[in-house]
Amino acid sequence: MRYSIEGEPFPVVICDLEAGEEMITESGAMSWMSNNMNMATQGGGLGKMFGRMVSGETIFLNRYTATGGPGMIAFASSFPGSIRAYEIGGGKEIIAQKRAFLAATSGVELSIAFQKKVGSGFFGGEGFIMQKLSGNGMAFLEFDGYVKEYTLQPGQQMIIDTGYLAAMENTCSIDIQMIKGVKNVLFGGEGLFNTVLTGPGRIWIQSMPIPQLASTLVPYLPIGKNN
Repeated sequence: MRYSIEGEPFPVVICDLEAGEEMITESGAMSWMSNNMNMATQGGGLGKMFGRMVSGETIFLNRYTATGGPGMIAFASSFPGSIRAYEIGGGKEIIAQKRAFLAATSGVELSIAFQKKVGSGFFGGEGFIMQKLSGNGMAFLEFDGYVKEYTLQPGQQMIIDTGYLAAMENTCSIDIQMIKGVKNVLFGGEGLFNTVLTGPGRIWIQSMPIPQLASTLVPYLPIGKNN
């Protein structure tokens, strides 16, 4: 499989497949394809279907196969931002925000990833339920706005405002930390908690989470006003 990512800030990943090669994606993610791409919708078992439902994703996945020769299929981002490719395998797994998965080759497996620590569960918000990508193959993730990548060394930490975490390698750990100082909590405008990531491993931070953008636009929307 060969691919190219084009067109930021409205990106699309275009995948060229050899005969018999397959891609999996969420329902409705396909944008265009050659006429020899065969689609099959699958659930993948009750456990996986329930996990996708809990994480806010569609219950079913679509599997596209190039039949009778090479094929082409394209997947476009659903929001202005970035698409990143990541090769899964050899113990390397990705933990990503629940809206991040766009498409992958057929050897990649999707499952739900609950945060292990109690603090993360109660206060993590968007970070509580995430997706885990494991198995073997190439995965494509879509992030909101610009995405910045960092590589954390063992024990090195990064503090992130909740919702800005796009993805991290499974070697990283995540926790929730309460903001210190009464004045900071009451007047700082940053909420009560921050997400703390600890290395080693790569992390991806997004600049424009959809919930943050939506809350910013609310004061400017004509809700309840007569046109």
